[in-house]
Amino acid sequence: MFRPLTALAASLIILASVAGCSAPTETVELSADTIIIDVRTPGEFAAGHLDGANLLDLNGGQFAQTLPTLDPEAEYAVYCKSGNRSGQAVAMMNDAGFTSVIDLGSIDNATQVTQIEVVR
Repeated sequence: MFRPLTALAASLIILASVAGCSAPTETVELSADTIIIDVRTPGEFAAGHLDGANLLDLNGGQFAQTLPTLDPEAEYAVYCKSGNRSGQAVAMMNDAGFTSVIDLGSIDNATQVTQIEVVR
């Protein structure tokens, strides 16, 4: 009986991981009021970021430190290098009661779906 339960638990974990990948693949229209957050490192940001993005390094702790000061009613779009850190940041924002947050996933996906250029 243990093995089927283990297999079921593993399947649910995999399903939850796949379901969590929610970066859009179609064009996203951001309003002029949308706050774009880049959760990569300062070095990654300096190498190129979406025009108008705000750097809040997730791994360096800046994102968690700043989160309580952000307006939970504002509109946010979050991206990173691969989509992993942006997913973590969006989950933190949702847990904190933010009402309008979109996970753009990777910087490549973010530029593709928003048509916002990368600046250096």
